Amino acid sequence: MGKVFLVGAGPGDPELLSLKASRLIKEADVILTDNLVFGVKKQIPEGKKIVDVGKTAERHKLSQDEINRLLVELAVSGKYEKVVRLKGGDPFIFGRGSEEALFLKEHGVDFEVVPGISSAVAVPADFGIPLTHRGVSSSVTVVTGHEQEKEEKEEGEEGKGEEGKGEGGGLDWEAVANLRGTLVILMGAGNLARNVGRLLKHGMPAETPVAVLERGFTSDARIVVGELGNIVKLARQARVKPPAVVVVGEVVKVREKLQKSKSQNLVGSQNLQEP
Repeated sequence: MGKVFLVGAGPGDPELLSLKASRLIKEADVILTDNLVFGVKKQIPEGKKIVDVGKTAERHKLSQDEINRLLVELAVSGKYEKVVRLKGGDPFIFGRGSEEALFLKEHGVDFEVVPGISSAVAVPADFGIPLTHRGVSSSVTVVTGHEQEKEEKEEGEEGKGEEGKGEGGGLDWEAVANLRGTLVILMGAGNLARNVGRLLKHGMPAETPVAVLERGFTSDARIVVGELGNIVKLARQARVKPPAVVVVGEVVKVREKLQKSKSQNLVGSQNLQEP
């Protein structure tokens, strides 16, 4: 029987892979990949067996249950000693890695989790936004921008939570809106208007700084900076598309001090702001 490795691929930059992740990619007999590992796919040796199981909001190649079963089938087939499940970011941060691990354990399949750098941390840093800063923010809250509505019974894309209490599923947006510190919303582009509306509804000030970080660690990376009261308008004007990380809080202002010049941000991405 083979062993399954749930490997975090980080935010997409192959240079941010851990040494262990890089080694396992080379040693794997078969690799199951997600959509968010685009830059890392180039590190997969030619001729390696690859199964693309990536999911987006509009399209699922395989359901999560099908992916779970496929991992078991590959491991018990006797054909593959090392089965690598390559996942964007960290497997245990909105990556469904724990669900896959539980399924593997229930079916007697040996597995190992290899952590990766989460985009919740890496992407803001790459755009020059610290999640904590002395005198500005001493806490960080990470939430998913995609949630299952109460009336929906079937899970969909990665990051959707189970049915639960509170508006929009299991997340208490009133509590989130009243948190102090930095709020990071992963998969934040598609439901930006709805989530911003929730924060405003529950009392977060409209002048709270916000940054939408689009396609971090790619040549198309962009940042849209505004406030809670106008960020939806700015993002629409910029035609922001997934994947995107949204950072809410005063730390967004720290980025201005880290810019190399007024016309160029820390990583040279286009800076779109309201005129």
